[in-house]
Amino acid sequence: MKRITYTGLGVAALTLLPTLALAQDAPEVAPGFDEVGQYIMTTLLFCMAGFLVFFMAAGFAMLEGGLVRSKNVTMQMTKNIGLFSIAAIMYWFMGFNLMYPGEFNGYVGSFFSPTVLDPVGVEAADADIGYASIGSDFFFQLVFVAATASIVSGALAERIKLWPFLAFVVILTGVMYPISGSWLWGEGWLDEMGFSDFAGSTVVHSVGGWAALAGAIVLGPRLGKYAKDGKVNPMPGSNLALATLGTFILWLGWFGFNGGSQLAMGTVGDVSDVSRIFANTNMAAASGAVAAMILTQLLYKKPDLTLVLNGALAGLVSITAEPLEPTLFGALWIGAIGGVIVVLAVPLLDKLKIDDVVGAIPVHLFAGIWGTIAVVFYNSDANIATQFIGILAYGVFTFVASLVVWFILKAVVGIRVSEEAEVNGLDTTELGMEAYPEFSKGTA
Repeated sequence: MKRITYTGLGVAALTLLPTLALAQDAPEVAPGFDEVGQYIMTTLLFCMAGFLVFFMAAGFAMLEGGLVRSKNVTMQMTKNIGLFSIAAIMYWFMGFNLMYPGEFNGYVGSFFSPTVLDPVGVEAADADIGYASIGSDFFFQLVFVAATASIVSGALAERIKLWPFLAFVVILTGVMYPISGSWLWGEGWLDEMGFSDFAGSTVVHSVGGWAALAGAIVLGPRLGKYAKDGKVNPMPGSNLALATLGTFILWLGWFGFNGGSQLAMGTVGDVSDVSRIFANTNMAAASGAVAAMILTQLLYKKPDLTLVLNGALAGLVSITAEPLEPTLFGALWIGAIGGVIVVLAVPLLDKLKIDDVVGAIPVHLFAGIWGTIAVVFYNSDANIATQFIGILAYGVFTFVASLVVWFILKAVVGIRVSEEAEVNGLDTTELGMEAYPEFSKGTA
């Protein structure tokens, strides 16, 4: 706006100032907060929630680093930074516009349509603005797809080659996740049916769980994990303090994961809903941890920290499908059942000789299915038949597609390291460096 200096002006001139100011300023009047406030606040929500979910990448890395043996920690760190970086590129290159066809940029969903962000310095007064900036929405959706890939990383730890794993991440984040995600969040056929999944118990977590399950079956268990007589040989992680830190980081990031999925912060009602989501998310995590702690005490006579950590995560996954509608008591019992599911599912997988190093399949797949079913208890618009159709659709598509990709990778380049490499550890054999170099070579 133009500035007018009052020095040296007479009284008569001063009386004309309001008129002069209005005449000069009229063409440049900026829109008020009432006009663009929702755009500003929702964009801010996406940005803040996005970097909270981004921090979950560190949580996954620390959790996995603590639950694998010391000889494989560097590999897990490499996989986690690699998968996030690949997800960021692939979701820009093809994923975003494949998942949201025709939206934002006017593109018809296609396999090769890189995302275009807002013009630099766009003026709201001169632009046809939506409910939030494209850049903030793109970033918020991006960190979700990276979380899906992180689920696969932990389950297949300690015996998979780096580059075949990253090749799978390319397909998962660029093609598989965006296609299935478009069924609901891209206003696809499941959205039209009324399938409900607020923040992704199925769209994100069970998809990662199904992909991990397919990979674990094709890859096979770690050497020595299962004896011929059916005995399960424990393989303790290297650092439970690190695993606990990772769990708390994930817990923190989940406030952005669920809270940001409100997708609006421009009204008093929206902001209140975000706070309600925070409270329910926290309650579900807490009850999942307590339920796992009590159940492991009853079953094994001692609490199991690894299961308590996964109980908290299972509670979070369970409430993710509907974190807004339940009461705090509702969030408590939904999360608690998630914690129970994990404690019971881990030995079930061992009986089936499906080796999941960090418990990702029970947490993200089994608890994700439970959370998607639990929606019907508090969301009157959801019905159980539609919820099961959605669960089945995501399960069949992701599991079958993942099996195909894993088998192709196995046949073409091989996905498993040699027995010698597995025994010595992937850090030295695959990467040539150790996370804990002061330890003697070969120490587990």
